[in-house]
Amino acid sequence: MKAHPLPRKDITAVILAGGKARRMHGVDKGLVELLGKPLVDYIIAGLRPRVDRILISANRNLARYREFGYPVIKDSIGDYCGPLAGMASAMQAADTPLLLTVPCDSPLLPARLPETLYRAMTEADADISVAHDGKRLQQVYALLRCALLPDLQDYLGNGGRRVDSWYAQHRIAVADFSPLADSFLNLNTPRDIQAIETRLAATQATR
Repeated sequence: MKAHPLPRKDITAVILAGGKARRMHGVDKGLVELLGKPLVDYIIAGLRPRVDRILISANRNLARYREFGYPVIKDSIGDYCGPLAGMASAMQAADTPLLLTVPCDSPLLPARLPETLYRAMTEADADISVAHDGKRLQQVYALLRCALLPDLQDYLGNGGRRVDSWYAQHRIAVADFSPLADSFLNLNTPRDIQAIETRLAATQATR
């Protein structure tokens, strides 16, 4: 298999933390604490060894997010219009040809996420590369070409909101992460937080 080294200088990562978190009773999910640390802190720690540029997409608690030391951007389109709005704003803010997107509520980022997405994109000559956990696409774990911004803005401007519908209009590569399916665990409710805390605490206790 031909190697496709990751061009770090060409990638900006964005942490999508701009949702309403209804199932978390409206609490800002990126700032929910897991074992004493905000969830966004786990995402930053997972991204930092992989990329040089990180953005945080948020629509509230902006000052708090800025304390993590990275640029914070708000959705430029609509009011809580979903992850595509965060992607569009990040594309506008990025000065790189590629954008890596990850959610704020999944503390166990898959190993070599950008590398694997980039390899799949390059091999398929695709516009968008999306992670697949072996059962389904993980739509917001993606690598996108920032040249798609005008098309995405048109889609949003015409009322489009569904990630899968917009993706379907472009060349997509599917990156296989089935051996790392547990890495896509996302935390939507307080019960989810309790469950992962128990799991992580048990893991740490056995080390």
